[in-house]
Amino acid sequence: MDLHFGDSKPTDDERAAVDAVFGPPESSWEGADRCDADLRWARGGREARDRRDLLLPGLHAINDRIGWISEGALDYLCRRLTVPPAEAYGVATFYAMFSVKPRPATVLHVCTDLACAAAGAPALCAGIESRLGTGSGVSVERSPCLGLCERAPAALAVRAGDPVRTAVSAPASVEAAVLAASAPDSAPEEEPAAGAVPQAGDPSLILLNRVGAVDPSSLDDYRAHGGYTALRRAFALGPAGVIREVTDSGLLGRGGAAFPTGRKWQATASQPDHPHYLVCNADESEPGTFKDRVLMEGDPYALVEAMTVAAYAVGAHKGYLYLRGEYPRALHRMQYAVDCARARGLLGDDILGQGYAFDIEIRRGAGAYICGEETALFNSIEGYRGEPRSKPPFPVERGLFGKPTVENNVETLVNVLPILTLGAPAYAAIGTPRSTGPKLFCVSGGVEHPGVYELPFGATLGELLTLAGVRENLRAVLLGGAAGGFVRPDELDIPLTFEGTREAGTTLGSGVVMAFDDTVPLPRLLLRIAEFFRDESCGQCVPCRVGTVRQEEALHRIAERTGTDAATDIALLREVGRAMRDASICGLGQTAWNAVESAIDRLGAYE
Repeated sequence: MDLHFGDSKPTDDERAAVDAVFGPPESSWEGADRCDADLRWARGGREARDRRDLLLPGLHAINDRIGWISEGALDYLCRRLTVPPAEAYGVATFYAMFSVKPRPATVLHVCTDLACAAAGAPALCAGIESRLGTGSGVSVERSPCLGLCERAPAALAVRAGDPVRTAVSAPASVEAAVLAASAPDSAPEEEPAAGAVPQAGDPSLILLNRVGAVDPSSLDDYRAHGGYTALRRAFALGPAGVIREVTDSGLLGRGGAAFPTGRKWQATASQPDHPHYLVCNADESEPGTFKDRVLMEGDPYALVEAMTVAAYAVGAHKGYLYLRGEYPRALHRMQYAVDCARARGLLGDDILGQGYAFDIEIRRGAGAYICGEETALFNSIEGYRGEPRSKPPFPVERGLFGKPTVENNVETLVNVLPILTLGAPAYAAIGTPRSTGPKLFCVSGGVEHPGVYELPFGATLGELLTLAGVRENLRAVLLGGAAGGFVRPDELDIPLTFEGTREAGTTLGSGVVMAFDDTVPLPRLLLRIAEFFRDESCGQCVPCRVGTVRQEEALHRIAERTGTDAATDIALLREVGRAMRDASICGLGQTAWNAVESAIDRLGAYE
């Protein structure tokens, strides 16, 4: 491997940021200010290369302290890890939250995605830019979904420094967003997680029953409300017994793919290659999705316990929680919960005196939707660009660091707790025979009470929208987010199950339900979806890299009436959509055409 370092030097702050992650360098080869004599040979190269997975935390450290990543800082980080600077540059430029060009220390991310766009985000952006003007020391960046859809429009201010400071403004006004950017410490305290749960306090809730009822920072409060009952039963059952319970419950993955969780766990547990890993995918970046954020902010110890149960079942002793970079409060809550659990013997070398060792490491994403795909997430953790891998081999055989890996999202893992406390038969009795258990739905847009709702599988779309208070003049409902599909107002009897939505020609996805009334211009909404997929495509495969661009171009021509014939562009969209669906490597390209196709065929968007 060629290591070509430039002549740029890190500043003292940049050096301190990197050293805070790795400790002080031990030789000039790693960047220490010593005699050049020890540059004649490399020492500790193998150990440094084995730490390649710390590249992303190192980039975060620089970006958090300085606000951007200079050539000197990148070179110094690469020396510490013996990573070629060209490769590290490719990683740094892959993520939207990093910048390799100078920018102000304060960045204000203003969401312009679907829910926020419908709530007036374009006017909000214009007002903020007008108020701040030039030379304000604030960079205003239009952002994809920030996961705050129940409080649209939303903005997130990030001020670099030691420590980095953040402030959320949602629902955002020009004045509130400017205050968050100019004085993050003075911004009003963010709404409690329970504010996103309109059903909070309902005794029938299973997954959300503790949100709003317990102090999310208190381990004792969590245990007083049934916490760690599931883990004790898991130890009583043994790993095979836990997997049998999860299999018998019929639990399907809640991230959108709906793969049987028990089968995934069994396949990993049976692999002879070790070590095994557990990865929790908390990088929910689908526009309109925010349920995992609410769970992590309102009931963080539940996720710690659920990850411990899953790891015990599959024989993993190390777990990674990959958490969205746009979720500062969830990061704080989860890190505190992990630290407290470790201090109380609920993580570490001897959990609950059972002789079982397991620990959790939190890794922050940095703004890449594609990292929600499991193999792209593995690459991100390992210190590479977050590009999906070809399958097979599947993650249960060769996943993180080339070892057998179980990957589940937050909602899937949290469902394991009631399976063990209620028992598989009682859990399977909830919902329908093919879609068992409770399901969380993220409802936003044209409703009176947006938020996270918990309903048993089998409730209809109309029942959910009635619960949320759907407004008059409903024009369309988007199921499954940008990767999902639209349904008409006369189709609200669709059962909210994996099989029910499939039979209706749409998808349940991760549980996104976005309502739009007739004041929302549908062509502009579709154009925003196309822009989202064009921005978020990793560019690895041609069908997605080119197809998402061609889709956006055609929708631009139709929306702006610059094309000679809309029918010709629609025919082109169908051809491009089929190519992306059939030939893309991962789900991003395979689903990028879904919402546009459904809007054309079900809603007559361009008639």
